[in-house]
Amino acid sequence: MKDFLKQIFGSNADEDIISPVDTANAVRKSITVAGQVQGVGFRYFVRQTARALGVTGWVMNLNDGTVTMEAQCSPQVLEKFVEQLKKGNGFSKIVQLKSYDLKVVEGENKFGIKY
Repeated sequence: MKDFLKQIFGSNADEDIISPVDTANAVRKSITVAGQVQGVGFRYFVRQTARALGVTGWVMNLNDGTVTMEAQCSPQVLEKFVEQLKKGNGFSKIVQLKSYDLKVVEGENKFGIKY
């Protein structure tokens, strides 16, 4: 059963280590997404997409119905990541995406879901 759940929802946030991004060439963004993004597996989609692209950071639901995250990677990868966020997972519907720059975090090596 555990393997089945891993296959559907991905592995534990602490299990998949991502190589730290070269901070000299990295950017970090705070991204907030509004729309139909809670209760549809969006955070799991974000985590899997981030891991596939080598993005580090985290994602979390907010009480107002939005999803917020911090993402760190190269500017080119960030562009691809945001494109995928806008497309969603097939169950989500994105109506707004806001982002702003943050300070890069040294040595970060995973992307997880915060609760």
